[in-house]
Amino acid sequence: MVVLASSLDDTVVVDLESGALVRLRVPWPAHYEPDLEAFDIVEVDVAEDPQRNDPAHPEAITVTSLPRKVGTLRGRQIKPMLAELAAPHDGSLFGFRGTSAPYWELRGDYPSVALITPSRGPQLLRRRDDDSTWVRFGWGSEDVWMPMDGRTGRRVLDAARRERLAGKELATALGFRPWYLLTTLSKPRDGHCYKMVSALLPKS
Repeated sequence: MVVLASSLDDTVVVDLESGALVRLRVPWPAHYEPDLEAFDIVEVDVAEDPQRNDPAHPEAITVTSLPRKVGTLRGRQIKPMLAELAAPHDGSLFGFRGTSAPYWELRGDYPSVALITPSRGPQLLRRRDDDSTWVRFGWGSEDVWMPMDGRTGRRVLDAARRERLAGKELATALGFRPWYLLTTLSKPRDGHCYKMVSALLPKS
């Protein structure tokens, strides 16, 4: 599998055999920061009962141990894989409008992971009132704001000593021009699942 994003809460990968997006439930140790990077190739041991019954995360499977890195995907291999996964600009992400949905209304009919190409942006921002990191971008005619999962966004802003980054400045801070956004539906919080950005990714 190829890693697209990894945090304590979520590890999103591409299954190289099927080409499908998968969410791994990884038994990370408490207070451990995952050391997987985008495009790392990993092997995993799938549990005998992979728990494929979460209506909020129909792509999720449980693994019995930490992923084992066996390589890294490079340039020309990345471009066609991401292009094949990119979601079309039609309809609402995850089957509903707005920023969140009640967990009890989800039925597993829609994916909870989407790789998208924004029509404008993206812009990376920090909200000082709660030190959260957000991504602002265009999706069709919509101006969308989503919180960013994990620590990557905060680290990029801290390293650049900026409260917001966009365009060439964001590309310089990341080391690449962000072409794709990996968007995900969060775990339930207070009964709701929220749309989030899990990674900014290059075209190749």
